[in-house]
Amino acid sequence: MAHESPYNVSRALVLGATGGIGGEVARQLLAAGWHVRALRRGGAPHVGASPNGIEWRDGDAMHTSDVLAAARDCEVIVHAVNPPGYRHWDTQVMPMLENTLAAATLNGATIVLPGTVYNYGPETFPVLHDDAPQHPRTRKGRIRATMEGRLRDASRKGVRTIIVRAGDFFGPQAGNSWFGQGLVKPGRTTRVVRVPNAHGVGHQWSYLPDVGRAMVMLIERRHTLDDFANFHMAGHWDTDGTQMAAAIARVMAQHGVDVTTRRFPWWLVWAASPFVTTLRELREMRYLWRQSVRMDNTRLVATLGQEPHTPLDVAIGATLEGLGCLPGGPHSDRSVRSSAAQGTSQWMPGVAGAIGDARARDD
Repeated sequence: MAHESPYNVSRALVLGATGGIGGEVARQLLAAGWHVRALRRGGAPHVGASPNGIEWRDGDAMHTSDVLAAARDCEVIVHAVNPPGYRHWDTQVMPMLENTLAAATLNGATIVLPGTVYNYGPETFPVLHDDAPQHPRTRKGRIRATMEGRLRDASRKGVRTIIVRAGDFFGPQAGNSWFGQGLVKPGRTTRVVRVPNAHGVGHQWSYLPDVGRAMVMLIERRHTLDDFANFHMAGHWDTDGTQMAAAIARVMAQHGVDVTTRRFPWWLVWAASPFVTTLRELREMRYLWRQSVRMDNTRLVATLGQEPHTPLDVAIGATLEGLGCLPGGPHSDRSVRSSAAQGTSQWMPGVAGAIGDARARDD
């Protein structure tokens, strides 16, 4: 049944609610009693209140009028929207953010932004503090740093912003992610795990429901935070790049399945990148798998008391079940396969094909 939304119920607009982090925050805001609106271009699945409680609006984050209309009377705007795949960042990212800023200014709303580590250069590694200077080394990182700079400027004029930065997402509804399109194959019992890390290099992962929970906790404390509040999450730290694969193997062993670990086929990415824009962007980000990057969550813990944290094997079990990767699960269901294929096509279609070729040789 759709949630009731009397005038005194807090309202939030989630841009990017069909994605992993946007959808997670939307669900957790609903569970916390918020009225949640979401914008979807090309025809919303439910115009008005949907069965899951979200009020969908038909519109585009690139259109100022659509965002302003959807944000009316909202106290919070979650800006979790990105251009699909790696395309059109130069021309779409900042206009979408400006529309969010216009709506937040008009309604006195707080903006919540899922942050990235792209903003930072290797001089800030291996331990990334929330006050570290941002000197990105990639095109995508420069755009993300510009976004945060724009939000910082707006905060000086009264527009509050909360940024939450976390590691690579995984979770039962994480959508496009390294876990779901790089390490394992959705809709299929996991027997091979692909490891992208260079030998001995640590990597940080974050369970999406934990990230969503932290965001909602911060949203509910928004009036006590700085006007520009930047938080880092510790998530799950893989000290040498093998522990995530080992945890997947442990969970699969509980279901009677032996797992083999293999290297991620970076050589195929390099070979195809001159011809595929997506793969060029992916290659540019490989430094995050060649150098350890671990975020310091001191400020988050000081604010919340503790960071939401699901035990790793529990989180991986739920993720593999949600992706249809457990034996006897829903991996033969067409909807799971279709969802996985759609996520792959939106995330990085070229490398998905490369992984598929490599897996075909393994099978």
